[in-house]
Amino acid sequence: MKSLQSAAMGFVFVALYARFHGYDAYADPFGWLLVLLGVRRLPPETPLRSAMLATGALTLAVSVPLWLPEVRERVADLDASVGWSADLPAFALVALLCHGLAEAATTAGDERPARWLRLVRTAVVVVALLPVVVFGGGVESLSSTAALAAQLLYVALVWLLFSCSGRVWAGGPGPRVASAAERM
Repeated sequence: MKSLQSAAMGFVFVALYARFHGYDAYADPFGWLLVLLGVRRLPPETPLRSAMLATGALTLAVSVPLWLPEVRERVADLDASVGWSADLPAFALVALLCHGLAEAATTAGDERPARWLRLVRTAVVVVALLPVVVFGGGVESLSSTAALAAQLLYVALVWLLFSCSGRVWAGGPGPRVASAAERM
């Protein structure tokens, strides 16, 4: 599996919900583990790769206790801003991933995916900051809009990662190299 395919499948697990006896059948920790494995398989020269790995580890660590129904319910009973702050590592990881991949694509001269990645990165930052307006500014009507925007961003990110997965700058196979026998 290509690196970005693994990451994209991880984001599918993170975006989907299917509750059984309080547990999410699409366990977010498993999704973040897939994302981390995908990031780890990116070329070593990928910009911000180390920051992605560190932020991904933090995101995974935060998601493990939140997968447990008791913990999730306790967090939900607290102020809504606590739940938002628990999502900040995930937003940071997505922003770093999009930014690093956009830089790699730009360096490789692949401008179309670079533009898309920068657009998604900017949208992620806006969506991550929307709760500041919702909670701080008392604009509760934006709460469901922010949640919907976050889900749509995951869908766009999955599509984008799958579409870029075969590119050399993203750890894809690149052009086929002729064997010695074929060159003769």
